[in-house]
Amino acid sequence: TDSVPGTPYWSQDAAALGAALGSGPGGLSSDAAAAALRRVGPNVIRDATRLGALRLLLRQVESPLVFILIFAAAISLALRQWVDSAIILAIVLGSSLLGFLQEYRASAAVEQLKRRLALNCRVMRDGVERVVPVSTVVPGDVVLLAAGNLIPADGVVIAAADFLVSEAAMTGESFPVEKRPGVVAPDAPLAARTNAVFLGASVQSGTAKVLVVETGLRTAFGAIAARLGTRQQETDFGRGVRHFGYLLIRTMVAIVLFVLLVNLLLDRPVIESLLFAVALAVGLSPELLPAIVSVTLSAGAREMSGRGVIVRRLDAIENLGSMDLLCTDKTGTLTEGVIRLDACTGPDGTASQQVRLWALLNATLQTGMANPLDEAIAGAKAEGEDLAGFGKVDEIPYDFVRKRLSIVVQEADGARRLITKGALDNVLAVCATVRDGDAAVPLDDAHRAEVQRRFAEWGDQGFRVLGVADRPAPVGRATRDDERDMTFSGFLLFFDPPKPDVEAAIANLARLGVRLKIITGDNRRVAEHVAHMVSLPVAGIVTGADLNAMRDEALWHAVDHADLFVEVDPNQKERIIRALQKTGHVVGYMGDGINDAPALHDADVGISVDTAVDVAREAADFVLLANDLDVLRRGIEEGRVTFANSLKYIFTTSSANFGNMFSMAGASLLLPFLPLLAKQILLNNFMADLPAIAIASDNVDRDWIDTPHRWDIGFIRRFMIVFGLLSSVFDYVTFGFLLFIVHASPVVFRTSWFVESLMTQLMVAMVVRTKGPFWKSRPGRWLLLATIAVAIVTLALPYLPIGSLFDFVPLPPWIVLTLLGITLLYVLSAEAAKRVFYRRSGTSLR
Repeated sequence: TDSVPGTPYWSQDAAALGAALGSGPGGLSSDAAAAALRRVGPNVIRDATRLGALRLLLRQVESPLVFILIFAAAISLALRQWVDSAIILAIVLGSSLLGFLQEYRASAAVEQLKRRLALNCRVMRDGVERVVPVSTVVPGDVVLLAAGNLIPADGVVIAAADFLVSEAAMTGESFPVEKRPGVVAPDAPLAARTNAVFLGASVQSGTAKVLVVETGLRTAFGAIAARLGTRQQETDFGRGVRHFGYLLIRTMVAIVLFVLLVNLLLDRPVIESLLFAVALAVGLSPELLPAIVSVTLSAGAREMSGRGVIVRRLDAIENLGSMDLLCTDKTGTLTEGVIRLDACTGPDGTASQQVRLWALLNATLQTGMANPLDEAIAGAKAEGEDLAGFGKVDEIPYDFVRKRLSIVVQEADGARRLITKGALDNVLAVCATVRDGDAAVPLDDAHRAEVQRRFAEWGDQGFRVLGVADRPAPVGRATRDDERDMTFSGFLLFFDPPKPDVEAAIANLARLGVRLKIITGDNRRVAEHVAHMVSLPVAGIVTGADLNAMRDEALWHAVDHADLFVEVDPNQKERIIRALQKTGHVVGYMGDGINDAPALHDADVGISVDTAVDVAREAADFVLLANDLDVLRRGIEEGRVTFANSLKYIFTTSSANFGNMFSMAGASLLLPFLPLLAKQILLNNFMADLPAIAIASDNVDRDWIDTPHRWDIGFIRRFMIVFGLLSSVFDYVTFGFLLFIVHASPVVFRTSWFVESLMTQLMVAMVVRTKGPFWKSRPGRWLLLATIAVAIVTLALPYLPIGSLFDFVPLPPWIVLTLLGITLLYVLSAEAAKRVFYRRSGTSLR
């Protein structure tokens, strides 16, 4: 650090390090913290979502096509073609400003949603505990950490109690490591710095006080992020847009080079031919696609926010719509999540006050991970029950391998006792005897069978059952090795009733094509009972032990046929999610605990709730404001609306633009003049894109919402070619009418075809926006109004003074009526072609 140059902070005494940073046991003063924040900057790595206004504006002109267009404008300027160059630059500026305004609004909306989920942490300021945003943490702050917290910065541990940290993000080690105060050698590798914690890690159990030493990009995680970048995994939709771009580029290069070459062979003016070829390239490109996608996604995010779903990652919205499998734990999702302690019994199944006392001591004295079971035990403590005669001596925290929690208590007579509770099989594994009245007898096969019989009987009734064991505690610090030769004391029975409306919510998800799978650490009997109570069909069950015995290939086969995954640990949850993805599913995972974070991160759609632990919320793409499957169902529907509206723009513009470019390429070879001037092509493309901005608010047919859809680049290519060529057929009909009946001059030809081309694009958008008959699917109000407005301007443009700037001339009424008749025939033909296309495709983009 700057305070102690040349010496790594993990090899310095914590008190001296704190003094060098101007801190002490009471942390920093508010003034000192504010001064440090101004000096070192906010505690952030990189904000990939929020771009500044200037950066957003520059992004609008990053496209190679826009650079080509600006180059063409420069050529026009050099040749003193003032009007042409001004029009080209005006259209570039107009498109860029339109894209900028929409993306800026979208970015601001996302930022507003992000602020609702800003992470906070507890720090000592001015000697008192305060909750502050993580971004304001500075070197010298004393941070208070507990199970479930994300570690907000790099620092050294001042004090700790059973403090276990997961550093998988930093070291790749999946098991938690214990951190404690001390001094470590200067050359110790990151994984060996047992006195230090790092940004990006999470607290698994226990509590600690940490002195912050490094923040933001100066942290170990920040250094990695700055070196490698922090690109998130590309979504299915993002990958589709990229492949669509490649398709357009290949098509565009072929058409443009062909047209340019032929025009040059026909001895047409080089500059005019170049401008025409460049305009063709721009005309084929849906240059507003980034803006349309941003607008559609931000509109979807705002709508989902109103429905109780906060979007943390904007481009995951389409994945939510594509999701066909939802994996979830049962607690709090299928059940009320309010677990109550129903009974405390001895090994013989009768009520036991001794087991109740051991359970109360274990649950109320532990300081590790907060969990509903311990809360239920503590909540069952009666008014008069006094535990004052017992004192806590030590603790062996819970972990997901042992599935046990042990504490050492000192009884009134001074004797020490180790009390353990946890998953029944894991508790029985460390027991050698069983309580029989006041005596302890050997835990033989007969006693084990009787314990398992009771466990199975209660599990079939829907109870979650834990085991309790005890033994005299050895002298000295307790370790996991002391959990042996214990006496099985009895059972704890918990009950968590199903939610009253969960059955209907599961049925609604099924109607949306989303299948539910339960992944839980609970035993199979409890999970089966809950599934039966909520009418969830169970085709197969896979246990954690089964998973350990399976190779990946066997698991890929098993996951599709199983609906319950029981007795699994966090790493196995991850493996299940990956196996489901490998078999072609878009997988959602819903969880709120520390053990859910890896699965949330790996799922296509990570879903958590606002009451979840920090690490789960940060790993999720979506946060529900209520732990309710029906809220999620509404979010899925909105995701599908967003997906559908994004594709509508692609369908409309790709087919219309491809048809226009194909027509112009052909016409440029047959005609003694260019069919449209470069500025007319650009104006056509710009005006056709204006109604597309309103697509984000368009109505969506029910069949888009009722089934999951995925990006299919082959389907889009076929759609573009079929409807583009159909458009070209009517373009050539228009050419024939203008050449052989009207005997149009070049200016009349261009004016007429501009009107027909733009009118067909506007009208066909109404046809292809729905798979059903277009007159039965009502467009959104803004889309309809925008389409009508642009249509009116299109028809009026040749008669307006501004029309002469684009070399348009007024058209006789009979020509306009004939063009409208051709447009109507095209719309009817497109409707008929659409029905045949979807029937033959046998697909709805699934």
